[in-house]
Amino acid sequence: MAVLSPRFSRRFVLASGILAVPGLATETGTRGEAFASEWKRYSDPATELDVYRLTDPTYSSMLPAFSNRVIARNSGFLLFSCDRTGSLEAFRMDLKTGETRRLTDRKDLDANSLNLTPDSRSFCYFAGRTLYLASLASLKDREVYTVPQAWERGPGLNATADGAHVLFTERRSESSRLRMVALAQGAARTVVEAQSSIADPIERSLRGQILYRDAGNGLWLVDSDGRHNRRLTLAGGGVGPANWASDGRTLLYLNLPDDPKQLNAIREYAPDEDSDKLVAPTSQYVHFGFNRDTSVFVGASRNVASPAILILLRLTRRELTLCEHKSSRPVTVEPMFSPDAQRIYFQSDRDGKPALYALHVEKLVEKIQSDKE
Repeated sequence: MAVLSPRFSRRFVLASGILAVPGLATETGTRGEAFASEWKRYSDPATELDVYRLTDPTYSSMLPAFSNRVIARNSGFLLFSCDRTGSLEAFRMDLKTGETRRLTDRKDLDANSLNLTPDSRSFCYFAGRTLYLASLASLKDREVYTVPQAWERGPGLNATADGAHVLFTERRSESSRLRMVALAQGAARTVVEAQSSIADPIERSLRGQILYRDAGNGLWLVDSDGRHNRRLTLAGGGVGPANWASDGRTLLYLNLPDDPKQLNAIREYAPDEDSDKLVAPTSQYVHFGFNRDTSVFVGASRNVASPAILILLRLTRRELTLCEHKSSRPVTVEPMFSPDAQRIYFQSDRDGKPALYALHVEKLVEKIQSDKE
């Protein structure tokens, strides 16, 4: 289990020579266009810890949906969207050098839909009504599926753990449906339909099940063949961000009490036992993430007096403030750990337009080995 170090360092230090002078490649307006590092280090005024702004806030840069796979399995690069070239496109950031590279040139890119495949060699995304699969090596993409004209695409796109399928929703009038599409052949099938608005499907790994939201009716779980569709019996109150533990055994979610005087809390639901338990109360998190073994959490607080990024140790329920996020919309901060748990990434418009930020937490959180290590 990852643990917090008993020592608290006032400074984190990057390896020397990592910061480069911003620049632009000579070839412009095309896939593969490269941009030099724009990383800027500053000392957080509240904690004096070093924070790294990774993108320039004069244009918008955004992380994909928090449940998507957006950081390479070896923690070497990050997938994000940016409008620095005039329209929103997908970019790859090298997390050692800071260099970014443009990956797409499609109209109407859905920034939330960007997903890496499990091997980190390709990524998929929606642009307009069409689903694409692209190679990170060649940057060539191909059309996989197009939403039928009678339907509109709903929120959410999630790639399965085996990299064979993607999940998303479609809407028509008052009805909606959860769809599964094979990335290789583009064959599509409906998993479940509802006379309500469903969204944000997330695969439950190793179980052949899919989690989704039903507007006003909480979270639901359905087998990938459409059977055993049921509402989860979670704690009372609203349900904020939710995601599966890496082994798929439990669901971690943010509970939002109806009483505004009560604290938002991280809770854990085990579908096989139909049991729900408190993990820890929080300093009013509105978004959160966790490391692979769910022993350490990172949260974004909505507290107006202290709009902070914090980490929380599961075992002791101890919180530690890392920095201020100062986002005008805290729910969009979406803090997340890198796969090795040595970095935390988040987004904020504190300096202008939305930009990406990073914190180095190797002195606070134990490293988790990658699948290849």
